[in-house]
Amino acid sequence: MHNQPVDTNNFHTHISAKRKWFELNLKEVWRYRDLIVLFTKRTFAVTYKQTILGPAWIFLNPLISSLIYAFVFGGIAGIGTDGIPSILFYLCSNAVWIFFSTCVTQNATTFTANAAVYGKVYFPRLATPISNVLSSIIQFGIQMVLVLMFMIYYLVKGQVHPNWGAWALIPLVLLHLGMMGLSFGIIISSMTTKYRDLSILVTFGVSLWMYITPIVYPMSSVGDGLMKTIFMINPVTPAVELLRYAVLGQGSVHWGFYGLSCGLTAVLFLFGVMIFNRVEKTFMDTV
Repeated sequence: MHNQPVDTNNFHTHISAKRKWFELNLKEVWRYRDLIVLFTKRTFAVTYKQTILGPAWIFLNPLISSLIYAFVFGGIAGIGTDGIPSILFYLCSNAVWIFFSTCVTQNATTFTANAAVYGKVYFPRLATPISNVLSSIIQFGIQMVLVLMFMIYYLVKGQVHPNWGAWALIPLVLLHLGMMGLSFGIIISSMTTKYRDLSILVTFGVSLWMYITPIVYPMSSVGDGLMKTIFMINPVTPAVELLRYAVLGQGSVHWGFYGLSCGLTAVLFLFGVMIFNRVEKTFMDTV
């Protein structure tokens, strides 16, 4: 019995680069879920590594900020909080804003901060920004424990009346703000591979963004008419109002503006993933 020679001309190997603009590939991201959990733990641990107080800063940072806001905006500027105890108002507002701003600022340095890892091993690059969002959710949950401690005190005194039925919407708000922060972050990160100036402007821009969002003041202080519409167009404002409406029973829900914010977030997410996937193929040449 003789072995037949194999005709290698019948076999073809075709190697080509992936050129799809939008390629989310959630199945691959899900297969690397253990790595995402590992990155989440790493991000959370590294944030407070080599600090004297460690994770205690998760409580101290919003508490100190809230006390300063209460003194400056409540005491000196005389801005009210619609009947909500000022410290509780600012603690709740701080928690949601720190969550969103952290999602933006951490993801804005995705490529530059992880260049060493990206250059050595392959894994879905979206795993890193997703882990940053999950780490921010953990931080938000811990800060909400502080909010609940103050809330119990003011509940006993009858000074706050949460909308308990609306608490089920809190995960929706977190998902919404997390996707928005991730979207803005990966768009900025994709652009900073060539234009490093943007990374310097991010922190400054996020700080300014806070003051056009009802964080240190209630929406009622803005008034009605055109000014209120301008503030509500800010995509973060409807989410902050919805969360504060649920937790504190203060403010109102504007479903039209919230739907607009969700639609904008979806568009930003798709656009961000498109740019992110495009840049990840060549960013090692520019970082």
